[in-house]
Amino acid sequence: MTKVHVSLPSEAERNVQAFIDEVDERLSSEEDTCEVVTETLVDLHGDREAYERWQAGADLSPAERVRLQGYNPCNATLESEYYAEKDESKFTRSKNLQWLWRQFDATPMADNIHFALRFRQMLADHLFEECGDNCRFFKGITFTYGHNISIGDNTVVHDGVHLDDRGKLTIGDRVSLSDGVHLYSHDHDIVDQTDVRNYHTIVEDNARITYDAMVRAGIRIGANSVVGARSVVQGDVPDHHIVVGTPAKSIRVKPGWESVAAPVEDRLVNRQDEREITYDLPDGLDTFDEFGRALTPPDTPDAPNPESHD
Repeated sequence: MTKVHVSLPSEAERNVQAFIDEVDERLSSEEDTCEVVTETLVDLHGDREAYERWQAGADLSPAERVRLQGYNPCNATLESEYYAEKDESKFTRSKNLQWLWRQFDATPMADNIHFALRFRQMLADHLFEECGDNCRFFKGITFTYGHNISIGDNTVVHDGVHLDDRGKLTIGDRVSLSDGVHLYSHDHDIVDQTDVRNYHTIVEDNARITYDAMVRAGIRIGANSVVGARSVVQGDVPDHHIVVGTPAKSIRVKPGWESVAAPVEDRLVNRQDEREITYDLPDGLDTFDEFGRALTPPDTPDAPNPESHD
């Protein structure tokens, strides 16, 4: 083994545990989540005195007011807030918790590993649909909502990982996601980018997805498998297989697992359609097309004349 047990000095440990317990208790109560997040961030950033002066009506500069109101997630917007198909009832709470997660990462305490891993584990228990025990979440992890993620026990998610749960993500026990991994659960239509389809993406127990790899929406990463660095996975990875490349292909079975593994194939099978998550948009929804592109191909009867300048 290449790691040893590390702990904080006893006084630091008591303070850390007291803080985590306090935030956990407040998030578990009937208290307004927005208020809990705001006050927690104010204190973590050492801005309590300025915040109380602002609340008391003191004269502050515009920059100070923007900084202080930024601790409140109700005064911020996230990219996922614009997604029309989101579950509004779940998003209201998950947005607040996601804001706390992201802004915690901007504090010096986010680099205190023994504290930060436990704080994020506590937040994950509140934010994710399910989160197992003894998970380790490192710095710079992002997600779409958070509430469509299920993670098992003893899983590690390293720095800069993106967990896209616009559809649904299920990650098993003892999974390792290395730095820069991207797991997707939604795809855009090739012609009409505004046409979004959501999927269920699955990473089975004991799988390893290594540095900077990308997994396409609706793909299953098999149990005990390995995805090589910077691979792009566009088809299901069989159990116990090692896949590498762009697009990823199986190159071998993990040594010792040959008797229980499927044969190596030249091409991974894409079963994305089997895992599509359909959704209905509310009637009368006020949507917009941020691109405004022409979507009619030139080889169709209704296509505009490319020579016309009208």
